[in-house]
Amino acid sequence: MSRHKFPQDRPILVTCALPYANGPCHIAHLRTYVPGDVFVRYLRKLGQEVVFVCGSDTHGTPITVNAEALGITPRELASRYHRHYQEVFRRLNIIFDNYGSTDDPRNHRRTQQIVRTLMERGYVYPKEIEQPYCPRCRRFLPDRYVRGTCPYCGAEARGDECDQGCGRHLEPGELLNPRCAICGTAAEMRRTKHYFLRLSAFEDFLREYLQGLEGTSIARNYALQWVEKGLRDWCITRNIEWGVKFPGEEDLVLYVWVDAPIGYLSSTEEWAEKTGGDWRLFWKGRGRIIHFIGGDIVYHHCIFWPAMLRGSGYNLPWAVVASGMVRVEGKIFSKSRGYVIWVEEDYLEEGLDPDALRYYILSYTGHTKDLDFSWRAYQEKVNKELVGTLGNFLYRVLLFAHRNFGGIPEGLKDDEVKRTIEETIEEILLGLDEYEFKKIADSVLALSAFGNRYFQSHTPWKTLKEDREACSATIYNCLWIARALAVLMSPLMPGKAQELWEQLGEEGKVEEALVAEALSPPMAGRRLGRPRPLFKRASDEEIAPLIERVRERISKAQGS
Repeated sequence: MSRHKFPQDRPILVTCALPYANGPCHIAHLRTYVPGDVFVRYLRKLGQEVVFVCGSDTHGTPITVNAEALGITPRELASRYHRHYQEVFRRLNIIFDNYGSTDDPRNHRRTQQIVRTLMERGYVYPKEIEQPYCPRCRRFLPDRYVRGTCPYCGAEARGDECDQGCGRHLEPGELLNPRCAICGTAAEMRRTKHYFLRLSAFEDFLREYLQGLEGTSIARNYALQWVEKGLRDWCITRNIEWGVKFPGEEDLVLYVWVDAPIGYLSSTEEWAEKTGGDWRLFWKGRGRIIHFIGGDIVYHHCIFWPAMLRGSGYNLPWAVVASGMVRVEGKIFSKSRGYVIWVEEDYLEEGLDPDALRYYILSYTGHTKDLDFSWRAYQEKVNKELVGTLGNFLYRVLLFAHRNFGGIPEGLKDDEVKRTIEETIEEILLGLDEYEFKKIADSVLALSAFGNRYFQSHTPWKTLKEDREACSATIYNCLWIARALAVLMSPLMPGKAQELWEQLGEEGKVEEALVAEALSPPMAGRRLGRPRPLFKRASDEEIAPLIERVRERISKAQGS
């Protein structure tokens, strides 16, 4: 039996937290989607049966508030950003087996089925509560429609979360001094009927379940802290029109955090319909579910979601992989304060390399630590690591081989090269065990650094004249390292790995080559493709305007 967690004999479903279809993709999103994509690509290279799904989160008050301000319908706004995310993911080589939408009829049906089951089993019940109501706008004020004071820390807060202070989830009616977020009028409190999930009934179950939850420790430990403080029943309905209707109540829709995670299930159903697969294998059968999420939504994925699944008879997540937070230029990520990098506007539309951004996200720091995006740090990583180490080794070897041999020369396998590739594979497997993608990226870079040392120490430019057979053996083994790099870096930088694969004269797609292929040396006599540098230096002239753009954005946001 393997001492590593992967591959497994059970099929695996990997999901990424659904991007909220209320605005464009930003740098913080990528802490979830890039590692998720890389993880799935490595699993496939290990022969693991795996399905990868995601979709757009399209309901909730932020979308309705924004749509009203723009004079369009919530569906029009959500559809606009749904297409945006699909395109950005495609350009970044983040490839899902299915990318759905929580507004898809499948999700409406599955959400209502789960809620009905919870009601039948006594886990959902009605209750009259006091809710803030705006007499001027003449409507109840759920979530983003209301602002006020957090009852726990005294900070300015919105209706469902203390977003400026302690970060706690807030139940309807908890906010102190509520006022309408649209017109500013002081809210009145009026009684109205809502429905609650009996979350308190799942306390003992969650305590036991979380002890054995796989994934990152921050997900497990944060959730356990909340359980130990005691859980309160959770209001799961809202007085708005946009969303999934509560069964039998036309004036109520379900809170967005009810139907959003069910989007994982409905996206799996959509995948099954398209491919002939079986969604039940993951949600009712022997399959395992792994969620990749941001650190700010642990509560929803480790408390609410398992309770809903348990109560309605579905499989529970086997692992929750939560990332650290994101900073921009050393400051806490904040769209409102200007500390944001827009992936399309600031990166892709500038013609920058998608694989270089993937590499930065993966290699900057450990997965559970805070990632700081800085244009100068990006420039340094590209120039020192991608160009100076990885790119330098590959280009000098391929160019030397092409000029002096025309193809792959004869040679004997060097045990040191084989051992170093085996050690790299072991590091990658350990990285997958720990969900530590920096460990994986570092191991690939270390293999290229070894290749540089190997090339330099064997002085092929000298042996070419003095001992052509020795020179041939050196280049043969260097090309073996290059081939191994193509196979092993493919999940990290799929575009560049394919370019390298073709320069090596290999056929087909490198993404289809299993990890074990890295231990197979190249075929002597094969013609090489025309060598070209894989990576381009990030110049001061290129980076300076991007730094200035961030400064201007911050200055404008802060009114200075």
